[in-house]
Amino acid sequence: MTCLVTKDTNICVVGLGYVGLPLAIAFADKFNVVAFDINKLRIKELNDNFDRTFEIESDSLESVKNNITFTSTISDAKICNIFIITVPTPIDSKNEPNLDPLINSSRLIGSIIKKDDLVIYESTVYPGVTEEVCAPIISNESGLIFNQDFFCGYSPERINPGDKENVLSNIVKVTSGSTPEIAQKVDFLYNQIIKAGTFLVGSIKVAEASKVIENTQRDVNIALINELAIIFNKMKIDTHEVLDAASTKWNFIDLRPGLVGGHCISIDPYYLTYKSKDLGYNPDLILTARKINNSMSSYIVSEAVKLMIKSNITVSNSNVLILGLTFKENCPDLRNSKVVDIISELKSLNCSVDVYDPWINESFQSKWFNHKVITNPLENDSKYDLIILAVAHDQFKEYTRDDFKYLSKEKALTIDIKSIIPSADWRL
Repeated sequence: MTCLVTKDTNICVVGLGYVGLPLAIAFADKFNVVAFDINKLRIKELNDNFDRTFEIESDSLESVKNNITFTSTISDAKICNIFIITVPTPIDSKNEPNLDPLINSSRLIGSIIKKDDLVIYESTVYPGVTEEVCAPIISNESGLIFNQDFFCGYSPERINPGDKENVLSNIVKVTSGSTPEIAQKVDFLYNQIIKAGTFLVGSIKVAEASKVIENTQRDVNIALINELAIIFNKMKIDTHEVLDAASTKWNFIDLRPGLVGGHCISIDPYYLTYKSKDLGYNPDLILTARKINNSMSSYIVSEAVKLMIKSNITVSNSNVLILGLTFKENCPDLRNSKVVDIISELKSLNCSVDVYDPWINESFQSKWFNHKVITNPLENDSKYDLIILAVAHDQFKEYTRDDFKYLSKEKALTIDIKSIIPSADWRL
């Protein structure tokens, strides 16, 4: 077996989103990298030193130009002997795993892979996908025998979009391989770019399981806090004051209520529950947590409507301003944003809804959102009956009382989901 990791190693990174691009840039500092994505516009932008996710600065893209090739032509990666797949793993309308991106990328690699090449997966999956789904696809496409002619590794991604402190090199990387020797090589490879170090586990399935429970645990914990927020709201107790008090104990986990969207926490638990149910066990706690978190948009709208009625504000034809659209703060990603559900429910009540998000271009269109995003409301004359602060972007933290007064009609209400408005009429 000759798949050595040396300075002459050529690495192909497949999928250049929040995970793949930082990974490709990091490896390009030490190896020759072919960075592949099927999105030709994305490739053009990266060749022009522009990253639409804002994870990588233009200077960083320029600095590795001599060691990286951005391409949407898979044949450009034939020179590579290590392939790292970082494509999305979404769910379908039944909340079941949609492995199409993973299957398609495995077929692509299978069309160019050579003897002794190594394929490493980073996408979040349920235990067994790498060896039981992906490896056979590569084998069928290439005619090569798994663990004899080619090998696999798994090192789950831990990127946190919008986080400028916990970046790739500062996060411990779990590593694994399809044989003990390959596991050592995968571990050695990532140690070249991960300052925080690696954690080598005994099998690919253990590594797959470790990733899928990271976000499942967080989802369950947030669901508990969201349910407590609902309970305390009925008791007319300030949830955040309760949490501040409870957090004085050293082992209390300080999480805050909120919307749970995005491409990780709101998706990954379904991969685990799918496999669990397939094995005959119904994971009640995990599924209940998902149900609670998915219901929070409806709960917020319901509380807003009650408050409007109590304040003699007519709901139908009311003017509503939503501040923030992305699934998390200081990030342009709209995938599975639960703010979209709030907007849909308000529109179903015949509200006139304006949406402003400084991280989204006003002409932005996406499969996640088709409603027009307005320009800065502080720069126009529109007035609103209801303002909902939905995402804690830094720009919104700078809003003053006078700013909210300028945006409001005489008896307008403010709803604060993220607890950053000092004088909100209601907060989650």
